[in-house]
Amino acid sequence: MEQGQILSQMDCEQKFRQTYRREPEGLSFCPYRVCPIGAHSDHNLGKITGLAIDKGIHIAYSPKQNGVVELSSLQFEKRAQWHVRAVPETRQDDWADYLRGATRELGRRHTLNVGLSGVIEGSLPIGGLSSSAAVIIAFLKAICTVNGIHLGDTELIETAKAAENNYVGVSCGKLDQSCEVFSRKDHLLYLDTRDDTYELIPTAPSMKPYFIAIFFSGVERTLAGSRFNMRVDELRSAAYALKAYAGMDYGKFGDTNLREVPFEVFERFRDRLPDNWRRRAEHWYGEYDRVCRGAEAWRRGDLEEYGRLCFESGLSSIENWETGSEELKTLYTIMRHTDGIYGGRFSGAGFKGCCMALVDPSMEEAVFRNVEEEYLSAFPALRGHYGAYVCHSADGVKI
Repeated sequence: MEQGQILSQMDCEQKFRQTYRREPEGLSFCPYRVCPIGAHSDHNLGKITGLAIDKGIHIAYSPKQNGVVELSSLQFEKRAQWHVRAVPETRQDDWADYLRGATRELGRRHTLNVGLSGVIEGSLPIGGLSSSAAVIIAFLKAICTVNGIHLGDTELIETAKAAENNYVGVSCGKLDQSCEVFSRKDHLLYLDTRDDTYELIPTAPSMKPYFIAIFFSGVERTLAGSRFNMRVDELRSAAYALKAYAGMDYGKFGDTNLREVPFEVFERFRDRLPDNWRRRAEHWYGEYDRVCRGAEAWRRGDLEEYGRLCFESGLSSIENWETGSEELKTLYTIMRHTDGIYGGRFSGAGFKGCCMALVDPSMEEAVFRNVEEEYLSAFPALRGHYGAYVCHSADGVKI
Protein backbone atom coordinates (compact mmCIF):
# COMPACT_ATOMS: atom_id res chain seq x y z
CA MET A 1 0.00 0.00 0.00
CA GLU A 2 1.36 3.42 -1.01
CA GLN A 3 2.04 6.16 1.55
CA GLY A 4 -0.79 8.41 0.36
CA GLN A 5 -3.26 5.53 0.50
CA ILE A 6 -2.14 4.66 4.04
CA LEU A 7 -2.57 8.27 5.20
CA SER A 8 -6.04 8.46 3.65
CA GLN A 9 -7.05 5.26 5.42
CA MET A 10 -5.66 6.50 8.74
CA ASP A 11 -7.50 9.83 8.46
CA CYS A 12 -10.70 8.00 7.67
CA GLU A 13 -10.40 5.58 10.60
CA GLN A 14 -9.36 8.33 13.03
CA LYS A 15 -12.38 10.45 12.14
CA PHE A 16 -14.63 7.42 12.65
CA ARG A 17 -13.16 6.86 16.14
CA GLN A 18 -13.61 10.52 17.03
CA THR A 19 -17.21 10.53 15.83
CA TYR A 20 -18.46 7.19 17.16
CA ARG A 21 -16.05 6.44 20.06
CA ARG A 22 -15.35 2.95 18.77
CA GLU A 23 -13.38 1.12 16.11
CA PRO A 24 -14.90 0.74 12.63
CA GLU A 25 -15.85 -2.84 11.83
CA GLY A 26 -14.87 -2.61 8.16
CA LEU A 27 -12.89 -0.61 5.63
CA SER A 28 -13.83 -0.39 1.96
CA PHE A 29 -11.46 0.97 -0.68
CA CYS A 30 -12.11 1.75 -4.35
CA PRO A 31 -9.35 3.15 -6.54
CA TYR A 32 -9.65 6.05 -8.93
CA ARG A 33 -9.03 5.30 -12.61
CA VAL A 34 -7.36 6.80 -15.64
CA CYS A 35 -8.38 6.11 -19.24
CA PRO A 36 -5.44 6.94 -21.50
CA ILE A 37 -7.34 5.89 -24.65
CA GLY A 38 -11.08 5.31 -25.01
CA ALA A 39 -12.65 8.47 -23.60
CA HIS A 40 -16.21 9.52 -24.48
CA SER A 41 -17.10 6.25 -26.17
CA ASP A 42 -18.45 3.83 -23.54
CA HIS A 43 -21.93 5.40 -23.46
CA ASN A 44 -22.26 4.33 -27.11
CA LEU A 45 -20.79 0.86 -26.51
CA GLY A 46 -17.23 1.51 -27.62
CA LYS A 47 -13.98 -0.07 -26.45
CA ILE A 48 -11.72 1.39 -23.77
CA THR A 49 -8.32 0.93 -22.19
CA GLY A 50 -7.82 1.89 -18.57
CA LEU A 51 -5.82 1.57 -15.37
CA ALA A 52 -6.86 1.76 -11.75
CA ILE A 53 -4.42 3.82 -9.68
CA ASP A 54 -3.19 3.52 -6.11
CA LYS A 55 -5.22 6.50 -4.89
CA GLY A 56 -8.94 6.41 -4.26
CA ILE A 57 -11.85 6.44 -1.82
CA HIS A 58 -11.80 4.87 1.64
CA ILE A 59 -14.92 4.30 3.75
CA ALA A 60 -14.53 3.25 7.39
CA TYR A 61 -17.86 1.85 8.55
CA SER A 62 -19.89 -0.18 11.02
CA PRO A 63 -23.38 -1.65 10.59
CA LYS A 64 -26.54 0.00 11.96
CA GLN A 65 -29.24 -2.56 12.60
CA ASN A 66 -32.03 0.06 12.44
CA GLY A 67 -31.50 0.46 8.69
CA VAL A 68 -30.25 4.04 8.84
CA VAL A 69 -27.33 5.12 6.65
CA GLU A 70 -25.33 7.90 8.30
CA LEU A 71 -22.32 9.20 6.39
CA SER A 72 -19.85 12.03 6.75
CA SER A 73 -17.03 13.02 4.42
CA LEU A 74 -13.67 14.57 5.16
CA GLN A 75 -14.12 16.59 1.95
CA PHE A 76 -17.58 18.04 2.72
CA GLU A 77 -19.06 19.58 5.86
CA LYS A 78 -22.64 18.31 5.76
CA ARG A 79 -23.44 14.88 7.24
CA ALA A 80 -25.99 12.85 5.24
CA GLN A 81 -28.62 10.43 6.55
CA TRP A 82 -31.40 8.27 5.10
CA HIS A 83 -33.04 4.86 5.61
CA VAL A 84 -32.19 1.95 3.32
CA ARG A 85 -35.90 1.45 2.53
CA ALA A 86 -36.87 5.14 2.38
CA VAL A 87 -34.46 6.88 0.03
CA PRO A 88 -35.77 10.28 -1.17
CA GLU A 89 -37.47 9.96 -4.56
CA THR A 90 -35.39 12.72 -6.13
CA ARG A 91 -31.85 13.88 -5.62
CA GLN A 92 -31.10 16.34 -2.83
CA ASP A 93 -28.36 18.19 -4.74
CA ASP A 94 -25.54 17.49 -2.34
CA TRP A 95 -22.46 15.23 -2.29
CA ALA A 96 -24.41 12.23 -0.96
CA ASP A 97 -26.77 11.95 -3.94
CA TYR A 98 -24.47 9.36 -5.52
CA LEU A 99 -24.85 7.17 -2.44
CA ARG A 100 -28.59 7.69 -2.12
CA GLY A 101 -28.83 6.61 -5.75
CA ALA A 102 -26.67 3.57 -5.02
CA THR A 103 -28.90 2.59 -2.09
CA ARG A 104 -32.01 2.99 -4.23
CA GLU A 105 -30.63 0.92 -7.13
CA LEU A 106 -29.32 -1.81 -4.83
CA GLY A 107 -32.68 -1.92 -3.00
CA ARG A 108 -34.44 -2.59 -6.30
CA ARG A 109 -32.33 -5.71 -6.76
CA HIS A 110 -31.90 -7.00 -3.20
CA THR A 111 -33.59 -6.74 0.19
CA LEU A 112 -31.86 -4.22 2.44
CA ASN A 113 -32.37 -4.23 6.20
CA VAL A 114 -29.09 -3.02 7.71
CA GLY A 115 -27.70 0.49 7.37
CA LEU A 116 -24.27 1.75 8.35
CA SER A 117 -22.33 4.54 9.98
CA GLY A 118 -19.43 5.62 7.83
CA VAL A 119 -16.71 8.16 7.21
CA ILE A 120 -15.47 8.80 3.66
CA GLU A 121 -12.05 10.07 2.62
CA GLY A 122 -10.60 10.67 -0.84
CA SER A 123 -6.84 10.60 -1.30
CA LEU A 124 -6.65 13.14 -4.17
CA PRO A 125 -8.51 16.36 -5.04
CA ILE A 126 -11.92 15.73 -6.59
CA GLY A 127 -12.33 16.04 -10.33
CA GLY A 128 -11.56 13.95 -13.38
CA LEU A 129 -10.54 10.67 -11.76
CA SER A 130 -14.00 9.09 -11.51
CA SER A 131 -14.39 10.00 -7.84
CA SER A 132 -18.18 9.66 -8.20
CA ALA A 133 -17.93 6.08 -9.46
CA ALA A 134 -15.27 5.25 -6.85
CA VAL A 135 -17.34 6.49 -3.91
CA ILE A 136 -20.41 4.64 -5.19
CA ILE A 137 -18.54 1.35 -5.58
CA ALA A 138 -16.78 1.65 -2.21
CA PHE A 139 -20.17 2.33 -0.61
CA LEU A 140 -21.89 -0.53 -2.43
CA LYS A 141 -19.21 -2.93 -1.21
CA ALA A 142 -19.75 -1.73 2.36
CA ILE A 143 -23.57 -1.78 2.35
CA CYS A 144 -23.57 -5.20 0.67
CA THR A 145 -21.17 -6.56 3.31
CA VAL A 146 -23.34 -5.48 6.26
CA ASN A 147 -26.44 -6.93 4.55
CA GLY A 148 -24.80 -10.23 3.62
CA ILE A 149 -25.22 -9.55 -0.12
CA HIS A 150 -22.68 -10.67 -2.70
CA LEU A 151 -22.66 -8.81 -5.99
CA GLY A 152 -20.78 -10.26 -8.92
CA ASP A 153 -18.53 -7.86 -10.81
CA THR A 154 -21.03 -7.23 -13.60
CA GLU A 155 -23.92 -6.53 -11.23
CA LEU A 156 -21.72 -4.25 -9.13
CA ILE A 157 -20.79 -2.25 -12.24
CA GLU A 158 -24.37 -2.07 -13.52
CA THR A 159 -25.74 -1.00 -10.12
CA ALA A 160 -23.13 1.74 -9.78
CA LYS A 161 -23.79 2.98 -13.33
CA ALA A 162 -27.55 3.00 -12.74
CA ALA A 163 -27.09 5.17 -9.65
CA GLU A 164 -25.46 7.89 -11.75
CA ASN A 165 -27.82 7.52 -14.73
CA ASN A 166 -31.15 7.23 -12.95
CA TYR A 167 -30.73 9.21 -9.73
CA VAL A 168 -27.97 11.76 -10.22
CA GLY A 169 -28.78 12.30 -13.90
CA VAL A 170 -25.37 11.82 -15.51
CA SER A 171 -25.47 9.98 -18.87
CA CYS A 172 -22.25 8.08 -18.24
CA GLY A 173 -21.32 4.68 -19.59
CA LYS A 174 -19.55 1.95 -17.66
CA LEU A 175 -15.91 2.93 -18.30
CA ASP A 176 -15.23 4.26 -14.80
CA GLN A 177 -16.92 1.45 -12.93
CA SER A 178 -15.32 -1.25 -15.07
CA CYS A 179 -11.81 0.12 -14.56
CA GLU A 180 -12.36 0.33 -10.82
CA VAL A 181 -13.64 -3.24 -10.54
CA PHE A 182 -11.76 -5.28 -13.18
CA SER A 183 -8.30 -3.66 -13.06
CA ARG A 184 -5.20 -5.40 -11.77
CA LYS A 185 -1.82 -3.95 -10.91
CA ASP A 186 0.70 -3.91 -13.79
CA HIS A 187 -2.00 -4.75 -16.33
CA LEU A 188 -3.87 -2.66 -18.88
CA LEU A 189 -7.62 -3.22 -18.95
CA TYR A 190 -8.88 -3.67 -22.53
CA LEU A 191 -12.68 -3.72 -22.38
CA ASP A 192 -15.48 -3.95 -24.93
CA THR A 193 -18.44 -2.18 -23.30
CA ARG A 194 -20.91 -3.76 -25.73
CA ASP A 195 -20.67 -7.21 -24.16
CA ASP A 196 -18.35 -6.60 -21.16
CA THR A 197 -15.68 -8.93 -22.51
CA TYR A 198 -12.27 -7.80 -21.37
CA GLU A 199 -8.61 -8.66 -21.30
CA LEU A 200 -5.96 -7.73 -18.75
CA ILE A 201 -2.83 -7.16 -20.82
CA PRO A 202 0.32 -7.50 -18.66
CA THR A 203 3.05 -4.90 -18.85
CA ALA A 204 5.61 -6.42 -21.22
CA PRO A 205 9.10 -7.03 -19.76
CA SER A 206 10.51 -5.00 -22.65
CA MET A 207 8.37 -1.94 -21.90
CA LYS A 208 10.19 1.15 -20.71
CA PRO A 209 9.48 2.08 -17.08
CA TYR A 210 6.74 4.62 -16.40
CA PHE A 211 4.58 6.04 -13.67
CA ILE A 212 1.20 7.77 -13.88
CA ALA A 213 1.33 11.49 -13.15
CA ILE A 214 -1.80 13.37 -12.12
CA PHE A 215 -1.72 17.12 -12.73
CA PHE A 216 -4.64 18.69 -10.87
CA SER A 217 -5.74 21.94 -12.49
CA GLY A 218 -7.30 23.42 -9.36
CA VAL A 219 -10.66 23.68 -11.17
CA GLU A 220 -13.70 21.86 -9.77
CA ARG A 221 -17.13 21.79 -11.37
CA THR A 222 -20.04 19.35 -11.25
CA LEU A 223 -20.43 16.84 -14.07
CA ALA A 224 -24.24 16.78 -14.10
CA GLY A 225 -24.30 20.54 -14.59
CA SER A 226 -21.71 20.52 -17.35
CA ARG A 227 -22.07 19.92 -21.08
CA PHE A 228 -21.38 16.19 -20.62
CA ASN A 229 -24.98 15.05 -21.13
CA MET A 230 -25.39 17.29 -24.18
CA ARG A 231 -22.35 15.73 -25.88
CA VAL A 232 -23.79 12.25 -25.35
CA ASP A 233 -27.13 13.36 -26.82
CA GLU A 234 -25.35 14.85 -29.86
CA LEU A 235 -23.54 11.58 -30.52
CA ARG A 236 -26.74 9.59 -30.15
CA SER A 237 -28.46 12.01 -32.52
CA ALA A 238 -25.75 11.33 -35.10
CA ALA A 239 -26.31 7.59 -34.73
CA TYR A 240 -30.10 8.01 -35.04
CA ALA A 241 -29.79 10.17 -38.17
CA LEU A 242 -27.26 7.85 -39.81
CA LYS A 243 -29.58 4.89 -39.28
CA ALA A 244 -32.43 6.81 -40.88
CA TYR A 245 -30.34 7.87 -43.89
CA ALA A 246 -29.17 4.29 -44.42
CA GLY A 247 -32.63 2.76 -44.03
CA MET A 248 -31.56 0.87 -40.91
CA ASP A 249 -34.00 -0.04 -38.15
CA TYR A 250 -34.03 2.51 -35.38
CA GLY A 251 -36.04 2.14 -32.22
CA LYS A 252 -36.19 4.47 -29.25
CA PHE A 253 -33.73 7.35 -29.28
CA GLY A 254 -32.34 6.44 -25.86
CA ASP A 255 -31.54 2.91 -27.02
CA THR A 256 -29.62 4.02 -30.10
CA ASN A 257 -25.84 3.90 -30.14
CA LEU A 258 -23.10 4.44 -32.71
CA ARG A 259 -21.67 0.95 -32.25
CA GLU A 260 -24.63 -0.29 -34.30
CA VAL A 261 -23.73 1.96 -37.24
CA PRO A 262 -20.95 0.65 -39.53
CA PHE A 263 -18.19 3.13 -40.29
CA GLU A 264 -19.02 2.81 -43.99
CA VAL A 265 -22.48 4.26 -43.28
CA PHE A 266 -20.89 7.23 -41.53
CA GLU A 267 -18.51 7.75 -44.46
CA ARG A 268 -21.42 7.71 -46.91
CA PHE A 269 -23.71 10.12 -45.04
CA ARG A 270 -21.36 12.20 -42.91
CA ASP A 271 -21.90 15.36 -44.97
CA ARG A 272 -25.61 15.28 -44.19
CA LEU A 273 -24.99 15.56 -40.46
CA PRO A 274 -24.90 18.89 -38.63
CA ASP A 275 -21.28 19.84 -38.02
CA ASN A 276 -21.34 19.22 -34.27
CA TRP A 277 -22.99 15.79 -34.69
CA ARG A 278 -20.42 14.86 -37.33
CA ARG A 279 -17.52 15.81 -35.08
CA ARG A 280 -18.90 13.79 -32.17
CA ALA A 281 -19.06 10.77 -34.47
CA GLU A 282 -15.55 11.51 -35.80
CA HIS A 283 -14.27 11.29 -32.26
CA TRP A 284 -16.13 8.04 -31.49
CA TYR A 285 -14.92 6.17 -34.59
CA GLY A 286 -11.40 7.55 -34.18
CA GLU A 287 -11.29 6.54 -30.54
CA TYR A 288 -12.49 3.03 -31.35
CA ASP A 289 -9.59 2.65 -33.77
CA ARG A 290 -7.08 4.17 -31.33
CA VAL A 291 -8.14 1.77 -28.58
CA CYS A 292 -7.59 -1.26 -30.80
CA ARG A 293 -4.16 -0.01 -31.90
CA GLY A 294 -3.26 1.05 -28.37
CA ALA A 295 -4.02 -2.37 -26.92
CA GLU A 296 -1.71 -3.98 -29.46
CA ALA A 297 1.02 -1.42 -28.75
CA TRP A 298 0.79 -2.21 -25.03
CA ARG A 299 0.88 -5.93 -25.75
CA ARG A 300 4.20 -5.63 -27.56
CA GLY A 301 5.64 -3.19 -24.98
CA ASP A 302 5.62 -0.13 -27.23
CA LEU A 303 5.02 2.62 -24.69
CA GLU A 304 5.99 5.37 -27.16
CA GLU A 305 3.24 4.34 -29.58
CA TYR A 306 0.69 3.92 -26.81
CA GLY A 307 1.61 7.37 -25.51
CA ARG A 308 1.34 8.90 -28.98
CA LEU A 309 -2.17 7.49 -29.33
CA CYS A 310 -3.02 8.88 -25.88
CA PHE A 311 -1.97 12.37 -26.99
CA GLU A 312 -4.00 11.86 -30.19
CA SER A 313 -7.01 10.90 -28.08
CA GLY A 314 -6.64 14.09 -26.09
CA LEU A 315 -6.51 16.23 -29.22
CA SER A 316 -9.66 14.60 -30.60
CA SER A 317 -11.44 15.25 -27.30
CA ILE A 318 -10.61 18.93 -27.71
CA GLU A 319 -11.29 19.31 -31.43
CA ASN A 320 -14.07 16.78 -32.13
CA TRP A 321 -15.72 16.13 -28.78
CA GLU A 322 -15.20 19.81 -27.92
CA THR A 323 -14.54 19.42 -24.23
CA GLY A 324 -11.95 20.86 -21.95
CA SER A 325 -11.76 24.01 -19.89
CA GLU A 326 -9.07 26.50 -20.83
CA GLU A 327 -7.05 25.33 -17.84
CA LEU A 328 -7.11 21.68 -18.88
CA LYS A 329 -6.42 22.45 -22.53
CA THR A 330 -3.41 24.48 -21.40
CA LEU A 331 -2.17 21.58 -19.27
CA TYR A 332 -2.57 19.25 -22.25
CA THR A 333 -0.57 21.58 -24.51
CA ILE A 334 2.20 21.88 -21.91
CA MET A 335 2.41 18.10 -21.56
CA ARG A 336 2.72 17.62 -25.32
CA HIS A 337 5.98 19.56 -25.50
CA THR A 338 7.45 18.41 -22.17
CA ASP A 339 10.30 15.94 -22.55
CA GLY A 340 9.83 12.81 -20.47
CA ILE A 341 6.07 12.50 -21.01
CA TYR A 342 5.16 9.59 -23.28
CA GLY A 343 1.52 10.59 -23.57
CA GLY A 344 -1.34 12.22 -21.72
CA ARG A 345 -4.77 13.80 -21.89
CA PHE A 346 -7.30 15.32 -19.56
CA SER A 347 -8.95 12.76 -17.38
CA GLY A 348 -12.71 12.42 -17.18
CA ALA A 349 -15.13 14.65 -19.06
CA GLY A 350 -12.63 17.48 -19.41
CA PHE A 351 -14.77 20.20 -17.86
CA LYS A 352 -12.97 20.11 -14.52
CA GLY A 353 -10.26 18.35 -12.61
CA CYS A 354 -7.01 17.01 -13.94
CA CYS A 355 -4.80 15.63 -16.67
CA MET A 356 -3.05 12.28 -16.55
CA ALA A 357 0.29 11.47 -18.12
CA LEU A 358 2.58 8.48 -18.58
CA VAL A 359 5.99 9.69 -17.41
CA ASP A 360 9.59 8.47 -17.62
CA PRO A 361 10.64 8.05 -13.94
CA SER A 362 14.18 9.22 -14.71
CA MET A 363 12.77 12.63 -15.68
CA GLU A 364 10.24 13.05 -12.86
CA GLU A 365 11.77 16.17 -11.33
CA ALA A 366 12.21 18.00 -14.63
CA VAL A 367 8.72 17.06 -15.84
CA PHE A 368 6.99 18.22 -12.67
CA ARG A 369 9.00 21.45 -12.56
CA ASN A 370 8.31 22.31 -16.21
CA VAL A 371 4.58 21.61 -16.07
CA GLU A 372 4.11 23.59 -12.85
CA GLU A 373 6.11 26.61 -14.02
CA GLU A 374 4.35 26.88 -17.36
CA TYR A 375 0.88 26.23 -15.97
CA LEU A 376 1.10 28.70 -13.10
CA SER A 377 2.62 31.26 -15.46
CA ALA A 378 -0.59 30.99 -17.49
CA PHE A 379 -2.91 30.81 -14.44
CA PRO A 380 -1.16 32.50 -11.48
CA ALA A 381 -4.43 32.72 -9.52
CA LEU A 382 -4.42 28.91 -9.21
CA ARG A 383 -1.19 28.83 -7.21
CA GLY A 384 -2.00 26.89 -4.04
CA HIS A 385 -4.79 25.01 -5.81
CA TYR A 386 -2.74 23.28 -8.52
CA GLY A 387 -1.06 20.01 -7.55
CA ALA A 388 0.96 17.18 -9.10
CA TYR A 389 1.00 13.57 -7.87
CA VAL A 390 2.86 10.34 -8.60
CA CYS A 391 0.63 7.28 -8.98
CA HIS A 392 1.01 3.67 -10.04
CA SER A 393 -1.32 1.02 -11.40
CA ALA A 394 -3.37 -0.88 -8.82
CA ASP A 395 -5.93 -3.61 -8.23
CA GLY A 396 -9.64 -2.84 -8.32
CA VAL A 397 -12.08 -2.41 -5.41
CA LYS A 398 -11.60 -4.35 -2.18
CA ILE A 399 -12.93 -4.70 1.36
